[in-house]
Amino acid sequence: MAQGFKNGGVYRTDLSFPSIIAKAMGNSSKFESRSFSAQAGIPINIEVLVRGLEEKFGNEINLYNSIPAGREMYRTLRRIKSYWDGRLTSLKIDRTDPYHNQGIWGFSISDSWLIDELFCRNYLQSNQARYSVFDVLPDNAMYTTARLVLNPSFSPKIEKNSMVDNIRQLQDDGGIENLIACIGHNNIVGAVTKLKIIYSKEDDVEKPYPERSCTVFRPEHFERELRILYRKISKFDIKNVFVPTIPYVTIPPAIRGVNTDQSNSFDGYFDYYARFWIWDEDFDPEKHPHLTRDNAILLDQIVDEYNQIIKKVGDEFDYTVVPIGRYVRAAARRRHRNGDIQPFPEGFITALKENPKTSYLVNNNNETKISTDYIRLEEDTRRIMQGGIFSLDGLHPSTIGYGLIANIYKQSMQKHGVKFEHPIDWDFVIENETLITDPPALLGDLRKLLRLLSLGRQERLTFLGKNIFEQILEAFTSGPEVESSTEAE
Repeated sequence: MAQGFKNGGVYRTDLSFPSIIAKAMGNSSKFESRSFSAQAGIPINIEVLVRGLEEKFGNEINLYNSIPAGREMYRTLRRIKSYWDGRLTSLKIDRTDPYHNQGIWGFSISDSWLIDELFCRNYLQSNQARYSVFDVLPDNAMYTTARLVLNPSFSPKIEKNSMVDNIRQLQDDGGIENLIACIGHNNIVGAVTKLKIIYSKEDDVEKPYPERSCTVFRPEHFERELRILYRKISKFDIKNVFVPTIPYVTIPPAIRGVNTDQSNSFDGYFDYYARFWIWDEDFDPEKHPHLTRDNAILLDQIVDEYNQIIKKVGDEFDYTVVPIGRYVRAAARRRHRNGDIQPFPEGFITALKENPKTSYLVNNNNETKISTDYIRLEEDTRRIMQGGIFSLDGLHPSTIGYGLIANIYKQSMQKHGVKFEHPIDWDFVIENETLITDPPALLGDLRKLLRLLSLGRQERLTFLGKNIFEQILEAFTSGPEVESSTEAE
Protein backbone atom coordinates (compact mmCIF):
# COMPACT_ATOMS: atom_id res chain seq x y z
CA MET A 1 0.00 0.00 0.00
CA ALA A 2 2.70 2.49 -1.11
CA GLN A 3 2.94 3.67 -4.70
CA GLY A 4 6.21 5.60 -5.06
CA PHE A 5 5.10 9.17 -5.78
CA LYS A 6 8.01 11.56 -6.43
CA ASN A 7 8.91 14.69 -8.40
CA GLY A 8 5.23 15.62 -8.59
CA GLY A 9 3.77 12.35 -9.79
CA VAL A 10 3.76 8.57 -10.05
CA TYR A 11 6.22 7.47 -12.71
CA ARG A 12 8.39 4.38 -12.21
CA THR A 13 6.59 2.26 -9.64
CA ASP A 14 9.48 -0.22 -9.85
CA LEU A 15 11.44 2.35 -7.81
CA SER A 16 8.93 2.47 -4.96
CA PHE A 17 10.22 1.17 -1.64
CA PRO A 18 8.05 -2.01 -1.76
CA SER A 19 9.55 -2.82 -5.18
CA ILE A 20 13.06 -2.30 -3.80
CA ILE A 21 12.19 -4.66 -0.91
CA ALA A 22 10.80 -7.28 -3.31
CA LYS A 23 14.00 -7.07 -5.37
CA ALA A 24 16.01 -7.91 -2.23
CA MET A 25 13.77 -10.93 -1.56
CA GLY A 26 15.07 -12.51 -4.76
CA ASN A 27 13.62 -14.38 -7.71
CA SER A 28 11.15 -16.25 -5.52
CA SER A 29 9.17 -13.05 -4.87
CA LYS A 30 6.54 -11.75 -7.23
CA PHE A 31 5.51 -8.12 -6.97
CA GLU A 32 3.54 -6.40 -9.72
CA SER A 33 2.65 -2.72 -9.92
CA ARG A 34 0.75 -0.62 -12.44
CA SER A 35 3.10 1.26 -14.75
CA PHE A 36 2.69 5.02 -15.12
CA SER A 37 5.69 5.64 -17.36
CA ALA A 38 3.60 7.08 -20.22
CA GLN A 39 4.09 10.84 -20.61
CA ALA A 40 6.62 10.60 -17.75
CA GLY A 41 3.95 10.00 -15.11
CA ILE A 42 0.80 11.43 -13.56
CA PRO A 43 0.05 14.21 -12.79
CA ILE A 44 3.52 15.58 -13.71
CA ASN A 45 7.20 14.67 -13.49
CA ILE A 46 9.03 17.88 -12.64
CA GLU A 47 12.45 16.34 -13.33
CA VAL A 48 11.49 15.30 -16.86
CA LEU A 49 9.92 18.73 -17.43
CA VAL A 50 13.12 20.48 -16.28
CA ARG A 51 15.32 18.26 -18.47
CA GLY A 52 13.10 19.05 -21.46
CA LEU A 53 13.51 22.78 -20.84
CA GLU A 54 17.26 22.36 -20.48
CA GLU A 55 17.52 20.44 -23.74
CA LYS A 56 15.72 23.21 -25.61
CA PHE A 57 16.88 26.37 -23.84
CA GLY A 58 20.26 25.49 -22.36
CA ASN A 59 21.59 25.71 -18.83
CA GLU A 60 19.99 28.98 -17.80
CA ILE A 61 16.55 30.57 -17.65
CA ASN A 62 17.13 34.27 -18.21
CA LEU A 63 15.46 37.50 -19.28
CA TYR A 64 15.50 36.52 -22.94
CA ASN A 65 14.28 32.93 -22.85
CA SER A 66 11.86 32.90 -19.91
CA ILE A 67 8.81 33.62 -22.09
CA PRO A 68 9.52 30.96 -24.77
CA ALA A 69 10.49 28.54 -21.97
CA GLY A 70 7.16 29.20 -20.31
CA ARG A 71 5.31 28.60 -23.58
CA GLU A 72 7.17 25.35 -24.15
CA MET A 73 6.33 24.26 -20.61
CA TYR A 74 2.66 25.05 -21.19
CA ARG A 75 2.56 23.03 -24.45
CA THR A 76 4.19 20.06 -22.70
CA LEU A 77 1.76 20.21 -19.79
CA ARG A 78 -1.23 20.41 -22.15
CA ARG A 79 -0.09 17.23 -23.92
CA ILE A 80 0.40 15.38 -20.63
CA LYS A 81 -2.98 16.55 -19.40
CA SER A 82 -4.71 15.41 -22.61
CA TYR A 83 -3.16 11.97 -22.28
CA TRP A 84 -4.12 11.31 -18.66
CA ASP A 85 -7.56 12.82 -19.16
CA GLY A 86 -8.07 10.07 -21.79
CA ARG A 87 -8.26 12.32 -24.84
CA LEU A 88 -5.38 10.76 -26.78
CA THR A 89 -5.87 7.04 -26.11
CA SER A 90 -7.74 4.62 -23.89
CA LEU A 91 -6.07 4.15 -20.50
CA LYS A 92 -7.52 0.74 -19.71
CA ILE A 93 -5.53 -2.47 -20.08
CA ASP A 94 -6.54 -6.13 -20.19
CA ARG A 95 -5.94 -7.26 -16.61
CA THR A 96 -8.33 -8.80 -14.09
CA ASP A 97 -5.98 -9.80 -11.25
CA PRO A 98 -5.21 -7.10 -8.65
CA TYR A 99 -1.74 -5.62 -8.58
CA HIS A 100 0.40 -6.54 -5.60
CA ASN A 101 1.00 -2.82 -5.04
CA GLN A 102 -2.43 -1.41 -4.19
CA GLY A 103 -1.07 1.96 -3.09
CA ILE A 104 -2.82 5.06 -4.42
CA TRP A 105 -1.28 8.47 -3.79
CA GLY A 106 -3.43 10.95 -1.89
CA PHE A 107 -5.51 8.31 -0.10
CA SER A 108 -6.05 8.71 3.62
CA ILE A 109 -7.07 5.81 5.84
CA SER A 110 -10.80 5.57 5.13
CA ASP A 111 -10.33 5.99 1.36
CA SER A 112 -8.81 2.50 1.35
CA TRP A 113 -12.27 0.97 1.76
CA LEU A 114 -14.61 3.80 0.71
CA ILE A 115 -13.29 4.60 -2.76
CA ASP A 116 -13.65 2.15 -5.63
CA GLU A 117 -13.33 2.46 -9.40
CA LEU A 118 -17.03 3.19 -9.87
CA PHE A 119 -16.81 6.03 -7.35
CA CYS A 120 -13.85 7.48 -9.24
CA ARG A 121 -15.54 7.14 -12.62
CA ASN A 122 -18.68 8.89 -11.41
CA TYR A 123 -16.59 11.64 -9.84
CA LEU A 124 -14.65 12.21 -13.05
CA GLN A 125 -17.84 12.30 -15.10
CA SER A 126 -19.35 14.86 -12.73
CA ASN A 127 -16.19 16.97 -12.73
CA GLN A 128 -15.23 17.19 -16.37
CA ALA A 129 -11.68 18.15 -17.33
CA ARG A 130 -11.10 21.87 -17.78
CA TYR A 131 -8.68 23.22 -20.34
CA SER A 132 -7.50 26.70 -19.52
CA VAL A 133 -4.37 28.55 -18.45
CA PHE A 134 -5.42 27.95 -14.85
CA ASP A 135 -5.58 24.17 -15.19
CA VAL A 136 -2.38 22.84 -16.71
CA LEU A 137 -2.24 19.52 -14.83
CA PRO A 138 -4.53 16.52 -15.35
CA ASP A 139 -7.83 17.19 -13.62
CA ASN A 140 -8.58 15.03 -10.61
CA ALA A 141 -5.48 12.95 -11.31
CA MET A 142 -5.82 10.98 -8.09
CA TYR A 143 -9.14 9.51 -9.27
CA THR A 144 -7.65 8.57 -12.64
CA THR A 145 -4.75 6.91 -10.85
CA ALA A 146 -7.13 5.05 -8.55
CA ARG A 147 -9.16 3.69 -11.49
CA LEU A 148 -6.00 2.36 -13.15
CA VAL A 149 -4.87 0.60 -9.97
CA LEU A 150 -8.19 -0.70 -8.63
CA ASN A 151 -9.76 -1.87 -11.89
CA PRO A 152 -7.26 -1.53 -14.78
CA SER A 153 -9.61 -3.14 -17.33
CA PHE A 154 -12.56 -0.96 -16.18
CA SER A 155 -14.52 -4.20 -15.84
CA PRO A 156 -18.07 -3.96 -14.43
CA LYS A 157 -17.34 -7.13 -12.44
CA ILE A 158 -14.89 -5.42 -10.09
CA GLU A 159 -15.92 -1.79 -10.43
CA LYS A 160 -16.91 -1.78 -6.76
CA ASN A 161 -13.59 -3.14 -5.54
CA SER A 162 -11.76 -0.87 -3.12
CA MET A 163 -8.12 -1.18 -2.13
CA VAL A 164 -9.17 -3.37 0.81
CA ASP A 165 -11.36 -5.52 -1.47
CA ASN A 166 -8.43 -6.13 -3.80
CA ILE A 167 -6.23 -7.13 -0.86
CA ARG A 168 -8.93 -9.62 0.10
CA GLN A 169 -8.94 -11.01 -3.46
CA LEU A 170 -5.16 -11.43 -3.42
CA GLN A 171 -5.48 -13.28 -0.13
CA ASP A 172 -8.23 -15.52 -1.49
CA ASP A 173 -6.27 -16.23 -4.69
CA GLY A 174 -3.24 -17.71 -2.96
CA GLY A 175 -2.53 -15.92 0.27
CA ILE A 176 -0.43 -12.98 1.39
CA GLU A 177 2.69 -13.62 3.43
CA ASN A 178 3.66 -9.97 4.00
CA LEU A 179 1.47 -6.87 3.82
CA ILE A 180 2.92 -3.38 4.16
CA ALA A 181 -0.02 -1.24 5.27
CA CYS A 182 1.58 2.15 4.61
CA ILE A 183 -1.24 4.66 5.04
CA GLY A 184 -2.16 7.52 7.36
CA HIS A 185 0.28 10.21 6.24
CA ASN A 186 -2.39 11.94 4.20
CA ASN A 187 -4.58 12.35 7.28
CA ILE A 188 -2.37 15.32 8.23
CA VAL A 189 -0.31 16.30 5.18
CA GLY A 190 -3.04 18.74 4.06
CA ALA A 191 -1.87 21.15 6.76
CA VAL A 192 1.40 21.47 4.82
CA THR A 193 -0.04 21.48 1.31
CA LYS A 194 -2.68 24.09 2.21
CA LEU A 195 -0.70 25.85 4.94
CA LYS A 196 -3.86 25.68 7.02
CA ILE A 197 -4.81 23.66 10.07
CA ILE A 198 -8.44 22.65 9.74
CA TYR A 199 -9.41 19.98 12.24
CA SER A 200 -11.63 17.02 11.40
CA LYS A 201 -15.17 16.96 12.73
CA GLU A 202 -17.29 13.97 13.64
CA ASP A 203 -18.89 13.88 10.22
CA ASP A 204 -15.46 13.72 8.50
CA VAL A 205 -14.82 10.26 9.95
CA GLU A 206 -15.41 7.56 7.35
CA LYS A 207 -16.07 10.12 4.63
CA PRO A 208 -14.36 9.68 1.27
CA TYR A 209 -11.77 12.15 0.04
CA PRO A 210 -13.95 14.71 -1.79
CA GLU A 211 -16.53 15.00 0.97
CA ARG A 212 -14.15 16.02 3.76
CA SER A 213 -13.26 19.58 4.65
CA CYS A 214 -10.36 19.01 7.06
CA THR A 215 -6.59 19.10 6.64
CA VAL A 216 -5.76 17.47 10.00
CA PHE A 217 -7.54 14.51 11.57
CA ARG A 218 -7.90 14.84 15.28
CA PRO A 219 -6.04 11.96 17.00
CA GLU A 220 -9.27 10.38 18.22
CA HIS A 221 -10.64 10.39 14.66
CA PHE A 222 -7.34 9.03 13.34
CA GLU A 223 -7.53 6.18 15.84
CA ARG A 224 -11.13 5.38 14.95
CA GLU A 225 -10.32 5.04 11.24
CA LEU A 226 -7.10 3.12 11.92
CA ARG A 227 -8.99 0.57 14.04
CA ILE A 228 -11.55 0.07 11.28
CA LEU A 229 -8.80 -0.60 8.75
CA TYR A 230 -6.87 -2.95 11.03
CA ARG A 231 -10.06 -4.90 11.84
CA LYS A 232 -10.70 -5.35 8.12
CA ILE A 233 -7.14 -6.49 7.48
CA SER A 234 -7.19 -8.85 10.49
CA LYS A 235 -9.96 -10.91 8.85
CA PHE A 236 -7.71 -11.88 5.92
CA ASP A 237 -5.37 -14.28 7.77
CA ILE A 238 -2.23 -12.53 6.49
CA LYS A 239 0.94 -13.93 8.05
CA ASN A 240 2.80 -10.63 8.66
CA VAL A 241 1.48 -7.06 8.62
CA PHE A 242 3.97 -4.19 8.79
CA VAL A 243 2.78 -0.68 9.64
CA PRO A 244 5.00 2.43 9.70
CA THR A 245 5.16 5.31 12.09
CA ILE A 246 4.58 8.68 10.43
CA PRO A 247 7.42 11.20 9.97
CA TYR A 248 6.90 14.80 11.02
CA VAL A 249 5.19 16.65 8.17
CA THR A 250 7.33 19.69 9.03
CA ILE A 251 10.53 17.91 7.91
CA PRO A 252 10.02 17.64 4.11
CA PRO A 253 11.25 20.80 2.34
CA ALA A 254 7.83 21.47 0.82
CA ILE A 255 7.74 24.23 3.42
CA ARG A 256 10.77 26.41 4.11
CA GLY A 257 11.52 27.44 7.68
CA VAL A 258 12.22 31.18 7.93
CA ASN A 259 13.27 33.26 10.94
CA THR A 260 12.38 36.94 10.95
CA ASP A 261 16.05 37.86 11.37
CA GLN A 262 17.06 35.19 8.78
CA SER A 263 19.15 33.43 11.43
CA ASN A 264 19.49 29.69 11.83
CA SER A 265 17.07 27.79 14.03
CA PHE A 266 18.23 27.21 17.60
CA ASP A 267 15.74 24.52 18.54
CA GLY A 268 14.75 22.93 15.23
CA TYR A 269 11.78 25.27 14.69
CA PHE A 270 11.43 28.54 12.81
CA ASP A 271 9.26 31.64 13.18
CA TYR A 272 7.43 30.90 9.93
CA TYR A 273 7.03 28.10 7.40
CA ALA A 274 6.39 29.24 3.83
CA ARG A 275 6.50 27.74 0.34
CA PHE A 276 9.92 26.43 -0.65
CA TRP A 277 10.02 28.53 -3.81
CA ILE A 278 9.90 31.77 -1.80
CA TRP A 279 13.41 32.84 -0.77
CA ASP A 280 13.99 33.89 2.84
CA GLU A 281 14.70 37.53 2.00
CA ASP A 282 11.57 37.71 -0.17
CA PHE A 283 9.23 36.24 2.43
CA ASP A 284 6.62 38.63 3.83
CA PRO A 285 4.22 37.19 6.46
CA GLU A 286 1.70 39.86 5.49
CA LYS A 287 1.75 38.69 1.88
CA HIS A 288 2.65 35.01 1.72
CA PRO A 289 0.65 32.06 3.12
CA HIS A 290 2.48 30.42 5.99
CA LEU A 291 2.39 28.41 9.19
CA THR A 292 3.90 29.70 12.41
CA ARG A 293 6.35 28.17 14.88
CA ASP A 294 3.44 27.28 17.18
CA ASN A 295 1.61 25.65 14.25
CA ALA A 296 4.68 23.53 13.43
CA ILE A 297 5.13 22.42 17.03
CA LEU A 298 1.43 21.57 17.20
CA LEU A 299 1.60 19.47 14.03
CA ASP A 300 4.62 17.57 15.37
CA GLN A 301 2.75 16.92 18.63
CA ILE A 302 -0.22 15.57 16.67
CA VAL A 303 2.09 13.26 14.70
CA ASP A 304 3.54 12.07 18.02
CA GLU A 305 -0.01 11.20 19.12
CA TYR A 306 -0.64 9.43 15.80
CA ASN A 307 2.48 7.32 16.31
CA GLN A 308 1.50 6.41 19.86
CA ILE A 309 -1.84 5.27 18.46
CA ILE A 310 -0.14 3.28 15.68
CA LYS A 311 2.04 1.49 18.25
CA LYS A 312 -0.83 0.84 20.64
CA VAL A 313 -3.30 -0.42 18.05
CA GLY A 314 -0.57 -2.26 16.14
CA ASP A 315 0.36 -4.16 19.30
CA GLU A 316 -3.30 -5.06 19.87
CA PHE A 317 -3.50 -6.63 16.40
CA ASP A 318 0.01 -8.13 16.61
CA TYR A 319 1.22 -6.02 13.68
CA THR A 320 4.89 -5.04 13.40
CA VAL A 321 5.46 -1.31 13.79
CA VAL A 322 8.30 -0.02 11.59
CA PRO A 323 10.01 3.11 13.04
CA ILE A 324 10.12 5.20 9.87
CA GLY A 325 9.42 8.43 11.75
CA ARG A 326 12.51 8.09 14.00
CA TYR A 327 14.85 7.54 11.07
CA VAL A 328 13.50 10.45 9.02
CA ARG A 329 13.93 12.69 12.06
CA ALA A 330 17.51 11.45 12.48
CA ALA A 331 18.30 12.35 8.87
CA ALA A 332 16.85 15.88 9.15
CA ARG A 333 19.79 18.29 9.11
CA ARG A 334 17.78 21.21 10.45
CA ARG A 335 16.59 19.23 13.46
CA HIS A 336 18.42 17.99 16.51
CA ARG A 337 19.66 14.55 15.62
CA ASN A 338 18.97 11.55 17.73
CA GLY A 339 22.51 10.36 18.33
CA ASP A 340 21.66 6.67 18.76
CA ILE A 341 20.24 6.31 15.23
CA GLN A 342 22.38 6.11 12.09
CA PRO A 343 19.96 6.89 9.22
CA PHE A 344 22.52 6.04 6.52
CA PRO A 345 23.46 2.34 6.43
CA GLU A 346 27.01 1.28 5.74
CA GLY A 347 26.10 -0.32 2.41
CA PHE A 348 24.61 2.95 1.19
CA ILE A 349 27.70 4.96 2.16
CA THR A 350 29.96 2.39 0.48
CA ALA A 351 27.92 2.49 -2.73
CA LEU A 352 28.09 6.30 -2.78
CA LYS A 353 31.88 6.17 -2.36
CA GLU A 354 32.38 3.53 -5.05
CA ASN A 355 30.22 5.24 -7.67
CA PRO A 356 32.43 7.80 -9.49
CA LYS A 357 29.38 10.03 -9.97
CA THR A 358 28.69 10.27 -6.23
CA SER A 359 31.99 9.58 -4.44
CA TYR A 360 32.41 13.29 -3.66
CA LEU A 361 29.29 13.12 -1.48
CA VAL A 362 31.16 11.20 1.25
CA ASN A 363 34.00 12.75 3.25
CA ASN A 364 36.96 11.07 4.97
CA ASN A 365 34.85 10.45 8.09
CA ASN A 366 32.25 8.53 6.05
CA GLU A 367 29.78 11.40 6.46
CA THR A 368 27.55 12.25 3.52
CA LYS A 369 26.13 15.50 2.17
CA ILE A 370 22.86 13.71 1.44
CA SER A 371 20.16 15.41 3.54
CA THR A 372 16.45 16.18 3.84
CA ASP A 373 16.91 19.72 2.48
CA TYR A 374 15.63 20.75 -0.94
CA ILE A 375 18.25 19.78 -3.49
CA ARG A 376 20.93 22.40 -4.22
CA LEU A 377 23.95 22.34 -6.51
CA GLU A 378 27.29 23.93 -5.74
CA GLU A 379 27.81 27.22 -7.57
CA ASP A 380 29.18 26.77 -11.12
CA THR A 381 29.20 22.97 -10.83
CA ARG A 382 26.73 20.13 -11.22
CA ARG A 383 27.66 18.68 -7.83
CA ILE A 384 25.17 18.24 -5.04
CA MET A 385 25.61 20.63 -2.12
CA GLN A 386 22.63 19.43 -0.08
CA GLY A 387 19.43 17.42 -0.45
CA GLY A 388 18.90 14.07 -2.13
CA ILE A 389 16.41 12.42 0.22
CA PHE A 390 13.38 14.33 -1.06
CA SER A 391 12.37 14.80 -4.68
CA LEU A 392 11.65 18.00 -6.60
CA ASP A 393 8.08 18.31 -5.32
CA GLY A 394 9.55 18.89 -1.87
CA LEU A 395 7.08 16.51 -0.26
CA HIS A 396 7.88 12.96 -1.40
CA PRO A 397 11.10 10.93 -1.19
CA SER A 398 13.59 10.57 -4.01
CA THR A 399 14.62 7.09 -5.14
CA ILE A 400 17.43 7.32 -2.57
CA GLY A 401 14.81 8.26 0.04
CA TYR A 402 12.74 5.23 -0.91
CA GLY A 403 15.84 3.04 -0.74
CA LEU A 404 16.54 4.22 2.80
CA ILE A 405 12.90 3.52 3.73
CA ALA A 406 13.13 0.05 2.16
CA ASN A 407 16.17 -0.69 4.29
CA ILE A 408 14.31 0.15 7.52
CA TYR A 409 11.43 -2.13 6.53
CA LYS A 410 13.88 -4.89 5.58
CA GLN A 411 15.49 -4.75 9.04
CA SER A 412 12.09 -5.02 10.75
CA MET A 413 10.97 -7.79 8.43
CA GLN A 414 14.12 -9.84 8.99
CA LYS A 415 13.67 -9.57 12.75
CA HIS A 416 10.28 -11.24 12.25
CA GLY A 417 11.57 -14.13 10.17
CA VAL A 418 11.07 -12.82 6.63
CA LYS A 419 13.75 -14.26 4.34
CA PHE A 420 15.82 -12.15 1.95
CA GLU A 421 18.24 -13.48 -0.66
CA HIS A 422 20.05 -10.17 -1.16
CA PRO A 423 20.84 -6.90 0.63
CA ILE A 424 19.29 -3.70 -0.65
CA ASP A 425 20.82 -3.07 -4.09
CA TRP A 426 22.32 0.34 -3.31
CA ASP A 427 24.09 0.52 -6.67
CA PHE A 428 20.68 0.16 -8.38
CA VAL A 429 19.07 2.72 -6.06
CA ILE A 430 21.80 5.34 -6.51
CA GLU A 431 22.16 4.88 -10.25
CA ASN A 432 18.40 5.33 -10.68
CA GLU A 433 18.38 8.58 -8.71
CA THR A 434 19.34 10.74 -11.67
CA LEU A 435 18.89 13.95 -9.65
CA ILE A 436 22.06 12.85 -7.85
CA THR A 437 24.03 10.99 -10.52
CA ASP A 438 23.21 13.44 -13.33
CA PRO A 439 21.52 16.54 -11.88
CA PRO A 440 19.95 18.91 -14.43
CA ALA A 441 22.16 21.95 -14.97
CA LEU A 442 19.10 24.20 -14.56
CA LEU A 443 19.18 23.31 -10.86
CA GLY A 444 22.38 25.34 -10.69
CA ASP A 445 20.35 28.54 -10.49
CA LEU A 446 17.58 27.09 -8.37
CA ARG A 447 16.04 30.45 -7.61
CA LYS A 448 15.40 31.26 -11.28
CA LEU A 449 14.12 27.77 -12.03
CA LEU A 450 11.67 27.76 -9.12
CA ARG A 451 10.57 31.26 -10.08
CA LEU A 452 9.67 29.98 -13.56
CA LEU A 453 7.90 26.85 -12.29
CA SER A 454 6.03 28.79 -9.60
CA LEU A 455 5.15 31.69 -11.91
CA GLY A 456 6.98 34.24 -9.79
CA ARG A 457 7.12 36.45 -12.86
CA GLN A 458 3.49 36.01 -13.67
CA GLU A 459 3.21 39.44 -15.25
CA ARG A 460 5.37 38.09 -18.08
CA LEU A 461 3.93 34.55 -18.23
CA THR A 462 0.36 35.64 -18.79
CA PHE A 463 -0.42 32.47 -20.76
CA LEU A 464 -0.03 30.46 -17.55
CA GLY A 465 -2.48 31.29 -14.82
CA LYS A 466 -1.72 29.03 -11.86
CA ASN A 467 1.36 27.89 -9.99
CA ILE A 468 2.39 24.32 -10.97
CA PHE A 469 3.67 23.56 -7.48
CA GLU A 470 0.41 24.80 -5.96
CA GLN A 471 -1.57 22.47 -8.21
CA ILE A 472 0.57 19.50 -7.20
CA LEU A 473 0.20 20.25 -3.50
CA GLU A 474 -3.54 20.93 -3.80
CA ALA A 475 -3.99 17.41 -5.17
CA PHE A 476 -3.24 16.11 -1.65
CA THR A 477 -5.92 18.18 0.10
CA SER A 478 -9.56 17.19 -0.06
CA GLY A 479 -12.69 19.22 0.38
CA PRO A 480 -13.67 22.78 -0.37
CA GLU A 481 -11.88 25.90 0.80
CA VAL A 482 -12.87 26.70 4.36
CA GLU A 483 -11.50 29.02 7.01
CA SER A 484 -8.61 27.64 9.01
CA SER A 485 -8.80 26.94 12.71
CA THR A 486 -5.90 26.07 15.00
CA GLU A 487 -7.72 26.30 18.27
CA ALA A 488 -8.44 23.13 20.20
CA GLU A 489 -12.12 22.56 20.73
